[in-house]
Amino acid sequence: MAKKITKSPNEYGVNDYVVYPTHGVGRIMGLEDQEIAGIKLELYVISFEKDKMTLRVPLGKAKSVGMRKLSSPDVVANALQTLKGRARVKRTMWSRRAQEYEAKINSGDLVSIAEVVRDLHRAAGQPEQSYSERQLYEAALDRLARELAAVEKIDEAAAIKRVETALKKAA
Repeated sequence: MAKKITKSPNEYGVNDYVVYPTHGVGRIMGLEDQEIAGIKLELYVISFEKDKMTLRVPLGKAKSVGMRKLSSPDVVANALQTLKGRARVKRTMWSRRAQEYEAKINSGDLVSIAEVVRDLHRAAGQPEQSYSERQLYEAALDRLARELAAVEKIDEAAAIKRVETALKKAA
């Protein structure tokens, strides 16, 4: 029983794209009223097309879970600039670095995600990545490309090309 959303400046409207930190870019499909454990809740219904997933977030919890509007073009430009920087790989154990990368990816912060992509990117002449390195790299690249595509209203393949072009300029 979805209902129409009346949009205030802090809220999100139907068909608005939003970023949910642990899942990336989704689209608000509407609002629902549900009773859960005897408590009436108003929920945003968010669809993540690529993951074929629907998420329901209580209106009151949207901000505290880190849900936000898409990044501004300035933040996107800053993220693309970050990709052109020099990779900063700490000399700590891989398990510790992997945890830090995972935390950055799930933070929902576009510039932090760009740092992970930059740090884990391997150019043609560099050594192979381990399986876990490749998984983290692809997860970060996917999140970055999906938000870039949504902000610039381009398809994901074009967004990935833009990211790879920025990475090549760094090399």
